Amino acid sequence: MFTGIVEELGTIAQRDGSRLRVNASLALKGSDLGASIAVNGCCLTVVATDGSSWWDADVSEETYLRTNLGALHAGDVVNLERPMALGDRLGGHMVLGHVDAVGNVVSPAPDLVIRIPRDLMHLIVEKGSVTVDGISLTAFDLTTDTFRVAVIPHTCAVTTLGVRKSGDAVNIEMDVLAKHVAKLVEPHKSKRSWWRSLVGK
Repeated sequence: MFTGIVEELGTIAQRDGSRLRVNASLALKGSDLGASIAVNGCCLTVVATDGSSWWDADVSEETYLRTNLGALHAGDVVNLERPMALGDRLGGHMVLGHVDAVGNVVSPAPDLVIRIPRDLMHLIVEKGSVTVDGISLTAFDLTTDTFRVAVIPHTCAVTTLGVRKSGDAVNIEMDVLAKHVAKLVEPHKSKRSWWRSLVGK
């Protein structure tokens, strides 16, 4: 479980097939082999490390295809976050590190506009939470396929939003609470439609 509060900007050292090496320092504190670290909001497992300056993750082809990790090159910066510990303050919102879709930057920060698949927009509410590249953000000004975020200078300075340009791909994770509510409500929506058609309303 993560919070969407980026702890460190890491740098991609190399990508060799499924193996991804990330240069980092803070994210490695307490991160032994088998530990999880979110990279641009995608939960990866530490499979090798020197304990102080770099760590490796094995990334499946499925993950490369469904996230923006497949477009990473040596030198690219990435958002890093260690999982929260039980009892820690929840600074952002509950984030699982499971990317739902890849969105695109329409307008860069500070007046950030992101386009996502239309079938996910029902999971965002005005002033609700959404995760962009692992960053917990508050969405507003919703359209059929975009949302807007007001990004403060501090967030631009300590995350990848400071270098994201129009057209760039970003990882999107919808609010897990919204996903659970949608799943619970879905069966009842079809029953309601059936009843309305039966009674002619």
